[in-house]
Amino acid sequence: MISIDRMDYANQESERLIYRRATFDDIPAWSEFFVDNDRLHFFDFDLTKTKEELAEQWIVKQFERYTTNGYGHLAVELKSTGALIAMGGILPREIKGRPEFEIGYSVNPRYWGNGYATETAMTMKDFAINQIDSPRFISIIDLENHQSANVAVKNGMKVLFQTDFMGAEVNIYGIDNSAKSTI
Repeated sequence: MISIDRMDYANQESERLIYRRATFDDIPAWSEFFVDNDRLHFFDFDLTKTKEELAEQWIVKQFERYTTNGYGHLAVELKSTGALIAMGGILPREIKGRPEFEIGYSVNPRYWGNGYATETAMTMKDFAINQIDSPRFISIIDLENHQSANVAVKNGMKVLFQTDFMGAEVNIYGIDNSAKSTI
């Protein structure tokens, strides 16, 4: 059985970033994620909606996750400016009938190339290793999403297997819970 300690999940910091629960006030800033983002096809979004509708849908989904299991994507802010630059966190999943904890991350395209996805992924992995009793942690990555695959590898993960997830072929990257903290 997997036991969960939600202590301080929504109140974390890393070297350059602050992690907190998303709020409706984040919709305007998070709507930028949906502008000029050539990676939206990796998600299951209705792209006929406005960027504001998509941002609200994303944030409402996190509220549901927070309520259901205490986890979900957190808003990721730059310490230096307070700008909302990403969403990242731990997502309980079921893969091939097995309960898993996914380490997920999505960065506003304006902030790509600065290592924020890697910093977020490592922070969430460290929290998971120290606070969640689970044999391993995973990242679910579309076969064509090479940038996210690179983040998973930097986070100490390796490809475990390939499977269908929500209608897309994905690689399941994973790291076992005996890994040491990296941040």
